[in-house]
Amino acid sequence: MQLGIIGLGRMGANMAQRLLNGGHQVAGYDRSRDTGKDLESAGGVRASSIRELVEKLARPRAVWVMVPAGDPVTETLRELASLLSPGDTVIDGGNSFYKDSIERSNRMKEKKINWLDVGTSGGIWGLKEGYCLMIGGDKEAFTRFEPVFKSLAPEGGYLFCGSAGAGHFAKMVHNGIEYGMLQAYAEGFEVLEASSYGFNMQGVAELWNRGSVIRSWLLELAAEAFKKEPELASIRGYVEDSGEGRWIVNEAIEKAIPLPVITDALMARFRSRQGESFSARVIAALRKEFGGHQVKKSEEKS
Repeated sequence: MQLGIIGLGRMGANMAQRLLNGGHQVAGYDRSRDTGKDLESAGGVRASSIRELVEKLARPRAVWVMVPAGDPVTETLRELASLLSPGDTVIDGGNSFYKDSIERSNRMKEKKINWLDVGTSGGIWGLKEGYCLMIGGDKEAFTRFEPVFKSLAPEGGYLFCGSAGAGHFAKMVHNGIEYGMLQAYAEGFEVLEASSYGFNMQGVAELWNRGSVIRSWLLELAAEAFKKEPELASIRGYVEDSGEGRWIVNEAIEKAIPLPVITDALMARFRSRQGESFSARVIAALRKEFGGHQVKKSEEKS
């Protein structure tokens, strides 16, 4: 099949490569002029603009968008809507908020353009291992592009989840679970590191992946990270969030669903970005006031 891809970053470029390996035709565009050279060398076609990308595709056309959530997606879809024709298909494979996907689907429907939102998981390993695809939107469009999903995913690695927004809703929940898992592993390894036993962190991670109930791909990656740098000394403990954690917590609040683990994991990420916590200083000051407890001065080391 033929597919256009907008956004040839770490994910988009690898997805394009996997599709080419699967025998599909791929045309790609990225706003960075240097991005996309690998696509050409692999047999794909590079466009210099979204308009040129659309012109290079045969009707009915299909364009897969892999750009950051929010305004970049909105602007890209607005331009695409002005260039595509009835019967064409737009696929948003980024980490968009599911309610935005519902609204965007309705706008595309007004122009008789098909819509699919695809929650995509696999990271930089997707080229080799395949991508887990959570798909929402038009069922007929899903059926038409199933060969594309089969090429991108490992066996059993894609699922039509329901109407517009379902794919991105499933990805939101997926990433919330990921937040909790990462936090649990991180806390466990911190307790090991603080002990007097001098644990080999790589060895423990590899051990736990041999028959343990907590074995996982994340532990494989932990072992690789500890192998490269046992104490992770060069890495600052600053953890970003890309939106999904906030969305699932807000969704849980709206529906009065208790979500303590994922919520706490999100809060821990916020805390990681504070060089010095004002709230911690307030607590220290109050403990001094009501109990006479000692406080450390700002120039003192922990």
